[in-house]
Amino acid sequence: MTLFVLLGPTAVGKTELSLKIARHLGCPIINCDSRQLYKGMQIGTATPTAQEMASVTHYFVSQLELHEYYSAARYEADVLSLMETLAPTCRNVLLSGGSMMYIDAVCQGIDDIPTVDPDIRNMMRKRLEEEGLESLLAELKEKDPSYYDIVDRKNHKRVVHALEIIYTSGQPYTSFRSRTSKERPFRIVKVGLRRERQELFDRINRRVDLMMDNGLLDEARALLPYRNENALNTVGYKELFRYLDGEWPLDMAVERIKKNTRVYAKKQMTWFQRDPDIHWFHPGDETGIMAFIDTFSTPAS
Repeated sequence: MTLFVLLGPTAVGKTELSLKIARHLGCPIINCDSRQLYKGMQIGTATPTAQEMASVTHYFVSQLELHEYYSAARYEADVLSLMETLAPTCRNVLLSGGSMMYIDAVCQGIDDIPTVDPDIRNMMRKRLEEEGLESLLAELKEKDPSYYDIVDRKNHKRVVHALEIIYTSGQPYTSFRSRTSKERPFRIVKVGLRRERQELFDRINRRVDLMMDNGLLDEARALLPYRNENALNTVGYKELFRYLDGEWPLDMAVERIKKNTRVYAKKQMTWFQRDPDIHWFHPGDETGIMAFIDTFSTPAS
């Protein structure tokens, strides 16, 4: 059994190509976008349409309520369980998305993260209140620069949690994702998609405009009562909430969505470029991609 992993930065073109690959292989798609797991965020997370979902079996799409807690460790367990279920009937499976920690969780595994000591948790929360987020970010940059490079620096929960683990374990937070890879009962083949920076940034800008045309503002307005849920601490919604609060004009909020999405895409590429197992292609090279996939696909028994 082979698990193909189609990855790349946001807006690079994963969804369209994933459907073509899945049809080519006759296999299902496992979503690996951590925000597409949640209900009610279809426009802002570019969730596959109902028509796309009907054409290929998808897993882990719009299955969680906004208040539900979910993690990379839980995703690892859920995907491994699903792979075991699919094994008797599927020779190939496609995992597609850009959530970096979720991809690593499936491909490499996550070591058991230690339980945070209550005294450390209270200490970090007090420091956040007294010193502010910038001080904690500076410490995270010093103690775990790899995680600092990719963490959402406006998400205080993630910054504080990383420091809690560092203080509890005496090790960088990223060390719990970078040890010896766990054995998997299936082969893993990673296909990465990348475009020239300006080409990708132009696509991001156009996609944000298209999301707005398709009703992103109305979606954000409907989600406003749930704004404090971690699922909504996400580019696209955070900026529109500030417009709905009267802090920013709409054009400013839209431009901030574009800018913050571009920043996130750069973080994704920085992360992915560290992985020597990724085979890179331009999304337009469908012939080359399909030929590569055929080389590694598991034939029907």
